[in-house]
Amino acid sequence: MTETTATATNDIDEAAAARDAMAKLYEDTLRQFSEGSIIEGRVMEVRPQEVLVDIGYKSEGLIPANEFDDLSAVQPGDTFEVLLERLEDEEGMVVLSKRWAEVQRNWDRVLETCEEGSLIEGYVRTRVKGGFVVDVGVDAFLPGSQADLVPIRNPDEMVDNKLEFKILKIDKERRNIVLSRRELLEEQRREQKRQLLSEIQSGQVRRGVVKNITDFGAFVDLNGMDGLLHITDMSWGRINHPTEMVKVGEELEVLILDVDLEKERISLGLKQQTPNPWENLSARYPIGARIKGKVVNLVPYGAFVEIEEGIEGMVHVSEMSWTKRVARAADVLSVGQEVEAIVLNINENDQKISLGIRQTEANPWDLVQDRYPIGTRIRGKVRNFTTYGAFVELEEGIDGMIHVSDMSWTRKINHPSEMLKKGEEVDCVVMEVDAAQQRISLGLKQAQEDPWSNVGSRYHVGDKVSGKVSKLTSFGAFIELEEGIDGLVHISQISDNRVQKVRDVLAPGQEVEARVIKIDPVERRIGLSIKAATVADEDFEVDEEMLEGLRPGQDLVDLAGAFDEAFGGGGEGDSEEWHPGQS
Repeated sequence: MTETTATATNDIDEAAAARDAMAKLYEDTLRQFSEGSIIEGRVMEVRPQEVLVDIGYKSEGLIPANEFDDLSAVQPGDTFEVLLERLEDEEGMVVLSKRWAEVQRNWDRVLETCEEGSLIEGYVRTRVKGGFVVDVGVDAFLPGSQADLVPIRNPDEMVDNKLEFKILKIDKERRNIVLSRRELLEEQRREQKRQLLSEIQSGQVRRGVVKNITDFGAFVDLNGMDGLLHITDMSWGRINHPTEMVKVGEELEVLILDVDLEKERISLGLKQQTPNPWENLSARYPIGARIKGKVVNLVPYGAFVEIEEGIEGMVHVSEMSWTKRVARAADVLSVGQEVEAIVLNINENDQKISLGIRQTEANPWDLVQDRYPIGTRIRGKVRNFTTYGAFVELEEGIDGMIHVSDMSWTRKINHPSEMLKKGEEVDCVVMEVDAAQQRISLGLKQAQEDPWSNVGSRYHVGDKVSGKVSKLTSFGAFIELEEGIDGLVHISQISDNRVQKVRDVLAPGQEVEARVIKIDPVERRIGLSIKAATVADEDFEVDEEMLEGLRPGQDLVDLAGAFDEAFGGGGEGDSEEWHPGQS
């Protein structure tokens, strides 16, 4: 082979070797710089908004400044892992990410070291819809329902806290991790509960935190399980709602009252740590003692009065006034009012004290008999009516009653409003006093002269009188002689002619002249005869015929009974017999 040929052959071999070397280098480069791979990069230049990094490729890459925790700490020559997102962008630059390289490495580490059910520590980074994002090296999701044992009142308080979690689910394909703090707490709670139940006993004093408040009490977390602090065990005194004594989140020292291991229930007490103020109460407040206190509660039937902290007595409405009928305690007392009272009864076992306010003053009814002796003439104001009489106020809290039968000498009163008006001042006479029953009977008519007491001096048998027809009945007519005094003309004494119906001859309001034929002041009766008025005085004489129509039970003019009975009977349709009532 010639020298020239040998040289050409060598050049060809060298070129082939170079091509093979380049091909191998290209293959290695493709393998090393495949998109999505993690490779090492070296800082070439630090710029204000980005960092230029060399990965050994034909061109450098840029990493945004916000991917560095502290850009000022980055120096040229520093090396770190980066994720190759793209080999070239529109400007021919390599697209790199330091953050995603870290995420990838963290994912690899999490998948290697953690599994579902294992524990992991994380930092609650932010609140999102339905829960929270937790940084455990990678972003994981904490559902809101798994954040705590109870619904979180203020979810923002969870953010920026480093906590321990339990991994509920790992989705490798989607790179999704779901966490639970609740399950971890429940496991811890169960262990604490077992420990607590093995140690707790009645009589112990334990510290706890108020977890929840209801109308009947508060649930206190004893670091393992909840105990119930009932409202009745919060204070020796009265409280209307547990919030007056405790608040959610407050730390308390409570006494263990009872432990039910079978039902896993714990009863707690707060007041039992202080002396019972009801002990030896009778010695401090003997029956009859006068006390001062403050009204703390009103109910329809009475008022509760606090006489010292934790001690209340009850004043029934019947013990509030000697003279007033108190329907509701609120009508005379108000919450916060300072009052004086007398101790009426004490029951230490039931923790009850009966008090009386009216006993602090003299009973005015004890003196009423001396102030209002029978027969005393007094003046009072009509306060109220009943169907059978009227109540007259003699002084504040002292009323007397006028019965309808004691309102008029001459009229039968069916209702007191026929004679009296509310608010009217009237003169009365005291007829009876019953201090024990707190009753005073009064008479209205007794304060006036009885018009029948001297009727015999004003009217005599044989006198001619004039009057006005006031009422017609089937048996005759009533003639008003003066106010309160009426006489009766029997139908047989109206005319010499036979009268079939009284209304055919007489009419109400008609003026007539008649002659007195009978007077009975005791029975309050006057008999009249119209036809006898036409007889001369010297010829007049009362005979049996005149009195025949005035048989017993008929011959009266007593408007307190018979006259009003006739009015109520309907006039000339009534029976021929007329039976008077009593005055």
